[in-house]
Amino acid sequence: MSISEAAKQYRARMFPGRPAPFAATDPEFTERFEDFAFDEVPGQDDLGDRTRFLAILATLLGCQGVDLFREMVPAALNGGLSPVEIKETVYQAVAYLGMGRAYPFLKAVNEVLEAQGVALPLEGQATTTMDTRLSAGNQAQVDIFGEGMRGFQDSGPEESRHINKWLADNCFGDYYTRKGLDYAQRELITFCFLSAQGGCEPQLTSHAAGNMRVGNDKALLIKVISQCLPYIGYPRSLNALRCVNEAAKSF
Repeated sequence: MSISEAAKQYRARMFPGRPAPFAATDPEFTERFEDFAFDEVPGQDDLGDRTRFLAILATLLGCQGVDLFREMVPAALNGGLSPVEIKETVYQAVAYLGMGRAYPFLKAVNEVLEAQGVALPLEGQATTTMDTRLSAGNQAQVDIFGEGMRGFQDSGPEESRHINKWLADNCFGDYYTRKGLDYAQRELITFCFLSAQGGCEPQLTSHAAGNMRVGNDKALLIKVISQCLPYIGYPRSLNALRCVNEAAKSF
């Protein structure tokens, strides 16, 4: 194999002491993948390690890459993410992927953190109660998407209005109001959940716009798509790029 020095240095920094998992059985594949994912892609732009690994972890959740997620958690810690930031990413995934898909990741992150010597449970991050989650969640919607979201929980046809209420009190009131990640980070991971999941292009376009409203501009979102492309492939990456371009038309 002839893996580039930059790719070797990236692996050594993020996975100290761990050889490439398929180097012995698939040397040609390993050479091309690691040169691409660990050299060419990170060298494309100036996205920092913390943002890169936050996006990669959220992307792996979205595409159900639990085996690689398990390997990436220590790399994310080496890249500067805290256990709280990683756990908050998994928690928020429940709102966008469902517990059926988030469950194995919650098990995996707990196992990896404990193996890394992190005591669980982590310090609580909730800022709402069952009595305040609805109003706080709707305020989070307003903060991110604008005044048009004021009172969203009371909108829509009566037979489905309860889902709008759940979006306010559960999705935003239970998750977006938590400490550990700010609005910009939470919108970023939501963008990654949706882009990796696929089939959610209307919501992806909406959250691309939400990202832009909280400071994650078009250039940053393109950097994130680029960094996550090795993990979800070209079709979903190109779909995400199209959604970003569509959202940018309103800015």
